[in-house]
Amino acid sequence: MMPTNQSAYRKFHSSKTTLLPLYNDLLVATDRGQVSGLCLLDLTAVLDTVDHELLLLRLNRTFGFRNQAIEWLKSYLSGRSYCVI
Repeated sequence: MMPTNQSAYRKFHSSKTTLLPLYNDLLVATDRGQVSGLCLLDLTAVLDTVDHELLLLRLNRTFGFRNQAIEWLKSYLSGRSYCVI
């Protein structure tokens, strides 16, 4: 079963389905005077240019990625390859 917040490969869902709630959350936080941060990663080019273990190590040591974030990325990178023709 797909997570309820996943938009890819679901009928009547698109990138807008994902972005609109996120945009709304950012607006609500701003209205409340809260500070928000957003980090977007495009991993498509990374898969064929960087050693995955080195990438995970750098994300951990340099950028402070920990626990669930590292595990998610490790899961995402596991057994994947990318080829440009």
